[in-house]
Amino acid sequence: MDGSPVVVLTALNLEYQAIRDQLVRTHVHRHRAGTRFEVGTLAGGRCRIALALVGKGNNPAAVLAERAMAEFDPQAVLFVGVAGSLWPGIALGDVVVATHVYAYHGGTSEDDGLKARPRVWEVPHEPDQIARHLARDGGWARRLPPTVPVPPVHFGPIAAGEVVQDSAVAAHAVWVRQHYNDALAIEMEAAGVAQAGHLNRSLPVVVVRGISDMADGTKTATDGVNWQPRAVANAAAFAVALAEQLSAERRADQRVSVEANRRSAGMGPTFNNTAKDNARVGMQVGVVEGDVHASPAAAGAIELSVQLADLRAAVERAREHGRLDEDTYAAARAELDVATEAADAPAPQRRAPLLMALRRLGGLVGDLADLAAKVAAVVAVVKGMS
Repeated sequence: MDGSPVVVLTALNLEYQAIRDQLVRTHVHRHRAGTRFEVGTLAGGRCRIALALVGKGNNPAAVLAERAMAEFDPQAVLFVGVAGSLWPGIALGDVVVATHVYAYHGGTSEDDGLKARPRVWEVPHEPDQIARHLARDGGWARRLPPTVPVPPVHFGPIAAGEVVQDSAVAAHAVWVRQHYNDALAIEMEAAGVAQAGHLNRSLPVVVVRGISDMADGTKTATDGVNWQPRAVANAAAFAVALAEQLSAERRADQRVSVEANRRSAGMGPTFNNTAKDNARVGMQVGVVEGDVHASPAAAGAIELSVQLADLRAAVERAREHGRLDEDTYAAARAELDVATEAADAPAPQRRAPLLMALRRLGGLVGDLADLAAKVAAVVAVVKGMS
């Protein structure tokens, strides 16, 4: 499993719980400023989720989105919750995925009225394509109860401001319709999250909303007949399927990248062999023509790379299963990063920093016999290299 999670943010407790219910093996991750995340794995899947409640409004959403991005270095950020529909054809319970997010409260006030100064963020192409494929495929609906009708999934702009719109004729509603008349839905957080994603090397941000009211003065009535939980459940089902697919695509891209790097280095394709008991695979090959010469240094470098990757995966598993707390995991991951970087250095320069990082790592995981044994095995490989 990839070490980076998908961050999911919500504004309401109801929305948070709908995502939380999809997770297993959760643990609390506390940010040094006090923000609490819950980190878990999607049931039946291989996608890790870091979940947080940001509250209402674009400003807190932006601050906590930035905090989550810095803390987890995620693959993507999803904002999931409810919204009001701006068109009759976007019905209660429907799912809307934002192709654009409008921050509609920017403007300038002049004698002849308020002039719009819009800001807009567009969803990146790849997650947009993945979301559209999910909608066409329909498999995401397997996460809905079997008695629930599968709602349509719409793609289009979402308007994000700082007020709850519950009128179709008020001045605010008329102004939104005049200046943002292609928006499908309206809400209060997406602009903040989109801005945070834009400032973090254009980190993919996808906004998924379930329609809980029609933004036309009937919100009290629709809330009274429980459209909020129904809309939340629909949005959450689509969002977790999207998160799982985004994570799968990331793993596939990494495998392609590794294979491409091997080929560009003249190493050929990867072959998987299995070693049992105390045997080790020093080098894996496919079809061999002519003589084969493998230098001890090359074989040692390959084994070191394999052992470090295996050790990193074992540390990830220990954290997911609650055997490593967050502080120890973070420290262990930092030492693994140092060791990996040192392993890529020229032979004369790598031995000392590698051994130092591994010894520190061994001290961190010494209470876990399996991890300590893996660290010892890597140390032995390093000591055996010239």
